[in-house]
Amino acid sequence: MNFISSYCYIKNNTIHSDGIVFHTGESDISALLKATYKNLNLEYPKFYKMDILSKTAFIGVEILKNKRPEISKYEGDEMALLFSNRNSSADTDIKFIKSYQEDKAPSPALFVYTLPNILIGEIAIRNKWYGENLFVIHPSFDPDFFSSYGNILLSKKQNACICGWVNVIEEDIECLLFFVEKIDTQKLNLPFTSEILKTIYNDTYYEKSKGRIEETNH
Repeated sequence: MNFISSYCYIKNNTIHSDGIVFHTGESDISALLKATYKNLNLEYPKFYKMDILSKTAFIGVEILKNKRPEISKYEGDEMALLFSNRNSSADTDIKFIKSYQEDKAPSPALFVYTLPNILIGEIAIRNKWYGENLFVIHPSFDPDFFSSYGNILLSKKQNACICGWVNVIEEDIECLLFFVEKIDTQKLNLPFTSEILKTIYNDTYYEKSKGRIEETNH
């Protein structure tokens, strides 16, 4: 069985890491992402050129790495990347359309991000992960998809996988990322199943001392 070692949840201008508030209090998502970038002491100037979709996924992965530094030990084709959302790159698409319809100056910087899987490229380049990767459009968060396809990836040569639901449309941001390994590291002791993913998505946390999942308000 494969296990979830860590997860990150971004919504309503608040970031949770393994069910605990990591950062909050900013005025909007852009401010939240920039503040988190600075708090993590990151030095990756390309971050500021990304669209909100890629920035959100990028920060989510960096929070996973901050919580579980051992993620960085996976190199090359050891790490798989599996992402999904509902609105594709629509948020950036709308901004790009506006740039040439209203401003009469099509923006090359926006055009680069008019495909949702660009966020996978940004993460892969940053971390030098070149394993299997896939971006799928679903009408809603689908725990069955992530658990079934993610476990297939981990049954092959990949030793770990970062999965993510990252949906952005205007200021409505929803991001759930989870780091999965083939071994139980005793960090969260969460089996990589659709039931566990559903529970995490419904804003719950894992209370290891009681050996069960309990609902909580953050």
